[in-house]
Amino acid sequence: MIEETLFPVKEVPAIGYKVTESGHKFIVREDTGDVLSCVSNSYKLINNQDVYNKALPVLEKNKCELVEAQSFSNGARTTWKWRFPETKVEIGKGDFVNPEIIIRNSYDGSTEASAMAGAFRLVCTNGLVIGHILSRNGIRHIVGNTGNFEELVENTIRTTNKVFTQEFPMLVSTKIRKKHIENLVKMFPGTVMETLVQHIIAKPPETYWDLLNAATWISTHSMSRNREATHKIENKIYPEIYKLAKSVAKA
Repeated sequence: MIEETLFPVKEVPAIGYKVTESGHKFIVREDTGDVLSCVSNSYKLINNQDVYNKALPVLEKNKCELVEAQSFSNGARTTWKWRFPETKVEIGKGDFVNPEIIIRNSYDGSTEASAMAGAFRLVCTNGLVIGHILSRNGIRHIVGNTGNFEELVENTIRTTNKVFTQEFPMLVSTKIRKKHIENLVKMFPGTVMETLVQHIIAKPPETYWDLLNAATWISTHSMSRNREATHKIENKIYPEIYKLAKSVAKA
């Protein structure tokens, strides 16, 4: 799993017939020869292996375990997810959340080398994905090296541990406004909307934690883990539910 994300890459000048300088270069997979992107010469390559090597000692020191390693677009973008298995908070009876840190890098300039951390809900054995990003730090590809990435990861973890228990209890104790259910439903694609609506009808949410449960269930059971669109939706769900719950709690 992890080995598939640590393939070697190289930079190749984007030149050709009668073109000796284009101002661009190709990022190429050395193991397959595939071109991952064409970027300007100002783009500084940050290697997946370097990011992983910098983050690993910090993650191991904090007793994190790797739960997911995935590459998208033939390796142009990579995501690793690490969980804190020894740290959890019981939100409801038998219902726990764990902190998790997400390390990302790209070879197409779409994302910086970054560490994001938050609290994610354990749902079932096929993997949990819904959560709230509590801290986000990164190194842009104009820098070109991982520099103090270890410190960046450490600070991300520290911030998450500090705020981990502050927001989730509010979701449990705040009664839901029915109109806010519609806000959540609209966030999902039409392919799963009917399933989501039927799930909500069968188990009407009473609190915002219940609403998060419904969204988590759909993401885990009805959406593909191999689709990048799934990951994008996941990152939006918790912030939206928290914002709605906070507006009600303050009223």
